[in-house]
Amino acid sequence: MPALELSTNVKLENPKQFALEFSKFSADTLSKPEKYISVKYIYNETLTFQGNFDPAFTLSIISLDNLNPEANEKYSKAFFDFFKKKLGVPGDRGYM
Repeated sequence: MPALELSTNVKLENPKQFALEFSKFSADTLSKPEKYISVKYIYNETLTFQGNFDPAFTLSIISLDNLNPEANEKYSKAFFDFFKKKLGVPGDRGYM
């Protein structure tokens, strides 16, 4: 089932709380039961994007049966909005 790995240069005060929110959000977004979702938050202070250290992220998603070009557009918008709200990362500062 879905495994999501987030790498970001945004350090969180409470990464465990964020991981729980990220897990629930991922389950809702991917329409999968949360009991099958695995998420990982990785703080990486050396992550660069566009040649600088401004807030940024990379997200890898492994999932069966629901990744396709149509769905990926919907997922991208949802995750970018989530990371903007929770991490303060602008929409042009991440890759999925």
